[in-house]
Amino acid sequence: MSNFNDFNNAQVAKLPKHLKQFIVAQNYEKYTPIDQAVWRYVMRQNYSYLKNVAYYPYIKGLQSAGLSIEYIPDLQTMNDNLGKIGWGAVTVDGFIPPAAFMEYQAYRVLVIAADIRQINHIEYTPAPDIIHESAGHAPIIADTDYNNYLSYFGSIGAKAMFSAKDFELYEAIRKLSILKEAADADEYQIAKAEKELRYINENMGEPSEMALLGRLHWWTVEYGLIGTLENPKIYGAGLLSSIGESASCMQENVEKLWYNMYTINYPYDITKTQPQLFVTETFQNLIDVLEQFADTMAFRRGGTESIMKAIACKNVATAVYSSGLQVSGVFTDIGVSAAEDVTFIKTTGPSALAFIGKQLTSHGKNYHQDGFSSPVGKLKDATKPLEDYSDEDIKTVGYDLANRTKMIFESGITVEGEVINILREKDKVLLITFTDCTVSGNNNNILFKPEWGNYDMAVGEKIISVFNGAADKDAYEEITLISEEKTHKISYDDKTTKLHQLYKTVREIRESGENLEQLSEIFNQLKANHRQDWLCALEILEIVFHKKIYHQLEKEIQFYLEIKAGKEADHTKLINDGLHVIKHPVSQLVVE
Repeated sequence: MSNFNDFNNAQVAKLPKHLKQFIVAQNYEKYTPIDQAVWRYVMRQNYSYLKNVAYYPYIKGLQSAGLSIEYIPDLQTMNDNLGKIGWGAVTVDGFIPPAAFMEYQAYRVLVIAADIRQINHIEYTPAPDIIHESAGHAPIIADTDYNNYLSYFGSIGAKAMFSAKDFELYEAIRKLSILKEAADADEYQIAKAEKELRYINENMGEPSEMALLGRLHWWTVEYGLIGTLENPKIYGAGLLSSIGESASCMQENVEKLWYNMYTINYPYDITKTQPQLFVTETFQNLIDVLEQFADTMAFRRGGTESIMKAIACKNVATAVYSSGLQVSGVFTDIGVSAAEDVTFIKTTGPSALAFIGKQLTSHGKNYHQDGFSSPVGKLKDATKPLEDYSDEDIKTVGYDLANRTKMIFESGITVEGEVINILREKDKVLLITFTDCTVSGNNNNILFKPEWGNYDMAVGEKIISVFNGAADKDAYEEITLISEEKTHKISYDDKTTKLHQLYKTVREIRESGENLEQLSEIFNQLKANHRQDWLCALEILEIVFHKKIYHQLEKEIQFYLEIKAGKEADHTKLINDGLHVIKHPVSQLVVE
């Protein structure tokens, strides 16, 4: 990927290959004059309303993230600004897998969907878009406590165990969001996708670690409030970027509760407004709650219960032995002692071994393509764990090279063969390789036969950690670097192209203060040929109202929009909110 653009940003440059594969070009020129007007409308609404309810640095934050009210942000400008506070930003195509999203956060890089919502979804869209990601998440990034929480959340979220259902849910959500935002959306297909999503949602079973973390993320990063129950301020991006809900959420009927560990008991529905919201007194409290939850997770607990989570997820996970050896693959079996300790683990299909996140030489998934299995635990009558044996100890018990030996574990598993290699890292024995080897279980069932080749036995008394994904992702994952994103050349029909031109002309008139006499003719064209449009008329009204000119035209447009607002339920609130901001202007981006 020689043409990878890191925007001259240190954080973006540090991204590993398996994350770079999701990045697409922003293609700034694909934003139409209507897209730019949608951005400006939402940002003016946000600013007008949020200056009173947003957590303090919102406006200052917009500037520190390189955002303006007037134009859709350009990624280079954002990176120049975010770089100063140790963050970066990249554009991706819609939803990306949750674990990857978390990892980006851990690397202190904001993931921004390159697309912008269509004008008919201006208030809210379930699909990720540039308004949500940049106007919602970016402005608060400058707050140090908050951005520490965000990157810490990412590093913990990246390790969270999924259930197989979570993967189905992700696919269903992604499919629906793509269908909904498609220009030629097929109502039947959408209804079918919604039904599928509902079905999966209603049959999720026990929530996984990722699902529970998803709730903590939702009630903080997306929908969080900070301050007191009586007078909270908004910091959640979902609220900051939804002109509808940022207003309604402050009403009495939306219950406000303190944010703490019990918040994980509240599921959420992304298609509805929230019945309750959670308030934190400080951002430090968010880190404390996350820390408490992390203590319950498989990556910190290890043991039987954690391997069971790995088996349930049916996708690649990593188990870490107490020696430090990491085994990555799809876990399919476990041996458990009477005391509930892990005695044996098994993966099926391509597996890999690593140490501190780096794949061991010649132990990649091509070598272990049919899976990996090994005992866990202490040897019978041993005074210390095998991983702690020195070269001397190994000689004494006769486990040294070219010796035929028999190891019997406390669990009853027996490994018999000739030792041909002992792999050590940092004074720990990680792996002992045997040839002509037989492994049998405690009821004499055969686990490995000599004719299967050499046997690599993992060494470690316990499984101390289990986490999602491979230990060395760059070495393990199939990296499909799709950087040459197909440029979205949407071809617009003649009518739409003419409407784009009208928007463009109105912007030029507003910005230059010249050719004002054309406004009346533009309004006539809107009335004659673009009856469905409401935003361009609002923009003309804004100009004549503030310049105090063409009173007759002003009255006509006002009347036209009021009738429209009365007749078209979809547009009532949008038009009225637009009129409100024109009549109660907010001085441009004042730093408060």
